[in-house]
Amino acid sequence: MLKPVIWMGGSREDLRAFPIDARGGAGYQLDRVQRGEEPDDWKPMNAVGQGVREIRIHEESGAFRVIYLSSWPEGVYVLHCFQKKTQQTSRRDLQLATQRFSAIPRRGER
Repeated sequence: MLKPVIWMGGSREDLRAFPIDARGGAGYQLDRVQRGEEPDDWKPMNAVGQGVREIRIHEESGAFRVIYLSSWPEGVYVLHCFQKKTQQTSRRDLQLATQRFSAIPRRGER
């Protein structure tokens, strides 16, 4: 079964701003997640929230990240998409992803 993608905040526009190679890579990896498969390169992002993961994309144009939550049945929540410029994820990117994670309606609040 294919889970729908639920874009939080401006994450869809941020992904669309990726260079074409990175955008294609992100789309392919999100399709895998929608189908219940693991992305090729990911890591947990527990600092953002329980069950949150980060897809890591390495292309000629740079390093790109897609932070998402897929463990809830409603769909794949894409919290934040950005180009990574340094070794460590910036505080701003983590805060934005955390804010968007907090904005997801919790079970029982819908």
